[in-house]
Amino acid sequence: MKNKEEQKHEFLFEKTNYIILLIGITVITLGFILMSGGGSDDPNVFNEEIFNFRRIRLAPTTVLIGFGITIYAILKNPKK
Repeated sequence: MKNKEEQKHEFLFEKTNYIILLIGITVITLGFILMSGGGSDDPNVFNEEIFNFRRIRLAPTTVLIGFGITIYAILKNPKK
């Protein structure tokens, strides 16, 4: 009986780490959503929408910021 009480399950991170991690994953997902679209239905017609600011600058920057947030959530030490 005492063995069951001693085997307390501990998570790898604290609650704040998981919240920050979910925020980072959400930002990464938002970046990939911003990157989507802009293609043409007809393969013989070129669509200039693929080279607009949102897909070339904003979306990759958003994804990189999301990766930064995720790395911060992993490396953050909640005990300090």
